[in-house]
Amino acid sequence: RMMAAVMNAVLLQASLEKIGVETRVQTALMMQEVAEPYIRRRAIRHLEKGRVVIFGGTGAGTGNPLFTTDTAAALRASEINADVVLKGVIGDDEYGCPPRSNGSAPFEHISFRELAARGTSKMDMTAITCCEENNIPVVIFNMLEPGNMSRAICGDQVGTLVDQSGRIT
Repeated sequence: RMMAAVMNAVLLQASLEKIGVETRVQTALMMQEVAEPYIRRRAIRHLEKGRVVIFGGTGAGTGNPLFTTDTAAALRASEINADVVLKGVIGDDEYGCPPRSNGSAPFEHISFRELAARGTSKMDMTAITCCEENNIPVVIFNMLEPGNMSRAICGDQVGTLVDQSGRIT
């Protein structure tokens, strides 16, 4: 699993660099040939220089096998003062959020508290809690839908926004 996560990070890096986006991969695992070690200040410096930083490896590069990638991503997001966490999921089933009781369209906006109260999500609750405590919104979206990744990165409405206010629409 650790190697697969790093391989995915390197693949994402190659894809982004192919379209001209300067990118760095950081991981807690020592793999100097393919990634630099995670150092918070270095990650922030890369971001200040306009680079994309991808955290790869078990637990998004924490090196802790007890952390899910979601929780580690939330932890790294809090460490670098990220504006948002993007959670790409496979499929369109409510973008990883619990279904509405009346079976209508997926949530576009829900609060952390409401999501926790409903009890199910494709993002683990430790990650959701970390994002809530650090006031980092989460966007859960179908990453297989063409264009969704670009729209999510650009801040367009895609999937479900989970934040403090959570007006359900």
